[in-house]
Amino acid sequence: MISKLKKWLLSLGPGIITAALVFGPSKMTITSKLGADYGYSLLWIVVVAIFFMTIFTVMAARIGVASEQSLLGTIRQKWGNAAAVAIGLGIFFVTTSFQAGNSIGVGISVAEATGTSPVLWVIVFNLVGIGLLFFRAFYKVLEKLMIFLVALMLFAFVTTLFFAKPSVSGITGGLVPELPDGSAGLVIAFFASCFSIVGAFYQSYLVQERIKVNPEIKEKKSHSITGIVILGLMSAIVMICAAAVLNTKGIKVNTASDMARALEPLFGSAASIFFLVGLFGASFSSLVGNATVGGALLGDAFGKGSQLNSTAVKLLIAMVMVFGAVIAIKFGKLPLELIVFAQSVTIFLVPFIGIAMYAISNDPKIMGKHVNSLSTKIFGAIGLLILIFLALSNIKELFFK
Repeated sequence: MISKLKKWLLSLGPGIITAALVFGPSKMTITSKLGADYGYSLLWIVVVAIFFMTIFTVMAARIGVASEQSLLGTIRQKWGNAAAVAIGLGIFFVTTSFQAGNSIGVGISVAEATGTSPVLWVIVFNLVGIGLLFFRAFYKVLEKLMIFLVALMLFAFVTTLFFAKPSVSGITGGLVPELPDGSAGLVIAFFASCFSIVGAFYQSYLVQERIKVNPEIKEKKSHSITGIVILGLMSAIVMICAAAVLNTKGIKVNTASDMARALEPLFGSAASIFFLVGLFGASFSSLVGNATVGGALLGDAFGKGSQLNSTAVKLLIAMVMVFGAVIAIKFGKLPLELIVFAQSVTIFLVPFIGIAMYAISNDPKIMGKHVNSLSTKIFGAIGLLILIFLALSNIKELFFK
């Protein structure tokens, strides 16, 4: 029984890792703000975003199973080296740009709980993250760490939900689509962060890594779906808590740690601590996972491979962590210029990545029996239109506002 449970948990590894790296401190901040500002009314957007994230995550997982070479390797073969290098470099710049936010989230979550300096914890947990790279079987360590951190987040947020005592009618009403005045910007930000095409892209790498490490576990569609459903569940719980606690009292939040501070006078230090535990889990999992994506894909783009036991890949992952820690310590927050740069790269990169994944997964010569079904083709095409819409919205926001 125990071996079956262990095998099941390990089969979920790639999906759990993807969920953990997507659900970071910036995602928590956006989700908290949606609930605080608009109550339960935008819960439906979680369902829609998770649906399309599932479509592309499962698509990437099937690419990982169908091909013996990496996804960037397939892109290189299909469209040339320039396309592979552009995607690998672009993802590296985006992950490195946002790594500071993950470092800040880790520092603040522990500092708020202990009354100490965030700088100390930024240094400590980045050193811990870099230390994990020196384990021989880094993928196994990463997989177990992410499963633990996701379980920790679920426990923390469900406990916070218990304190919040949300309205059941409010939750059911929030599943009916509506767009409150002034909410469009936050909705687009949430959708873009939840429907993470970079996270979905990396799923193909995680599946291939898991097959090498645990070849006895056969990949099933449900393995990827479970991790993304957990991502949606955590997003929904944070939004519901913010709606139940903050919206009803007119309390505004600008960061995830603001929500923890708002909980304390209402429910005592225990509720605040539980939420900070969740924030730590979200920040540290993203700190390690985000750096892993950036380092592995840059290595693959320049022909160094993407294997997590490769010394070159480990050094690139460590470089992402160091860069993020330095920015976090020097500025105390993510500089606006870096956010604009990352968003600018993402705008032009994400639709191209989505189109590349969609084209490859529709190619029967590459995919064989794993080629997209008719329903996946239809919903995948709708997802691409959404990605293009989000890109155009961001272009308007950045350059024409």
